[in-house]
Amino acid sequence: MFKIRADDFSWITGKEDDPTDRCLHGHVTVQIGQTVLEDDGTVSATALYLLKSLTEDKIMNDSCIQMIPCCGFFMLANPSLTEVTIIGCDSGTDWSVIHEDGRVKLVLESGETEYVDFADYQAEVFRFADSIENFYRSCKPKEIPDDSFERDGYTAFWNEWHRRRNGGN
Repeated sequence: MFKIRADDFSWITGKEDDPTDRCLHGHVTVQIGQTVLEDDGTVSATALYLLKSLTEDKIMNDSCIQMIPCCGFFMLANPSLTEVTIIGCDSGTDWSVIHEDGRVKLVLESGETEYVDFADYQAEVFRFADSIENFYRSCKPKEIPDDSFERDGYTAFWNEWHRRRNGGN
């Protein structure tokens, strides 16, 4: 079983809508098998990394962002603005996602493993990502930064999000 939900959304400055803050935070509850994990983190990054995990294995390690990262303060765009790498601190909640024979193997830090049918995993990832995007849509439009590094990162974030959400790798 794999279920993931987010609530209690906020921006770095608090619950009041902030058009200058591009990273949505919230409280995440995830159930993997019989284990329930809860953490506060950057849910916009969680959603993107879940979307990435539909086509790529994501292995827990100290050099990669967590599935529920505490923060994601840098978005590094690739040159074509089609993909982004989010960099944050080393705090957060993580698990591995490994594709095996039409299923997804989810591995917790404890070593507990849960197998989920890919279609069920994909449906849950899409549901979670859609809930995050719907919250963004309910807010004031985000101010696009003048700084090219920040602008390119944010542009690449949504380009990759929509490509992956709409079935592209």
